[in-house]
Amino acid sequence: MEYKDIILDCANSIGSITLNSPKTANALSKSMISEIISALKFFHEDSSAKVIIIKGNGKHFCSGHDLKEMIDRGVTEYKSIFEQCSKMMLLIHEIPQIVIGRIHGVATAAGCQLAAQCDLVIAAESARFGTPGVKIGLFCTTPMVPLSRCVGRKHALEMLLTGSLITAGVAKEYGLVNHVAPDSELDEITIKMAETISEASPLTLAIGKKAFYTQIDMPETKAYEHAVEVMSLNLMTQDAQNGIKAFLEKKAPEWKGL
Repeated sequence: MEYKDIILDCANSIGSITLNSPKTANALSKSMISEIISALKFFHEDSSAKVIIIKGNGKHFCSGHDLKEMIDRGVTEYKSIFEQCSKMMLLIHEIPQIVIGRIHGVATAAGCQLAAQCDLVIAAESARFGTPGVKIGLFCTTPMVPLSRCVGRKHALEMLLTGSLITAGVAKEYGLVNHVAPDSELDEITIKMAETISEASPLTLAIGKKAFYTQIDMPETKAYEHAVEVMSLNLMTQDAQNGIKAFLEKKAPEWKGL
């Protein structure tokens, strides 16, 4: 697929998807959503990347949906836009790679949703997060889904009901952000995180990511049952056996992805 609204890249086991519509503050148009879905599917099928960084060109990460596509259209078309966006968001959790959101400027509405959906988030000190849809008569209902799973009910409701922007520091306190970086060090810290994760077996990362999202909403007993099954099967992989032996022999492991 030829990309016009995003830039796709991969080097040294780290892939990147760059939102590339700075004139619209990287608004998630239908075409951009389609391209991101294509890029995520590409990485799903490409074993060269262990970690994917999602970032934005220009002054902001992502301002949300393209509001020009939200005027004077029918409910069928609106539903199609949100269904495609939801498909994109779900793919972030379904692909085996770890997805890191690199956030600068603003991440608002569906842009905040995209950040919240990422497995990990590194934000610049100057970054701001918000779900301001309530201020224009369009409640951020789909952004609410990952937001409420990251920050808890009270914080999520405050963000959704007031539409106010919060700082990167507050977002970290809420649990929406993993690390806050000085603006000048955002790329360095994001890459360092990606490189640290990419040192692990790609198979182990994929097993762990899938297990995490499977068990997270289970009752505790069921979660343990699932974890026991996954961990037992994980031990049957070559990477686990090789990794354990390498540790005991004080050697660097060699990952086969098997």
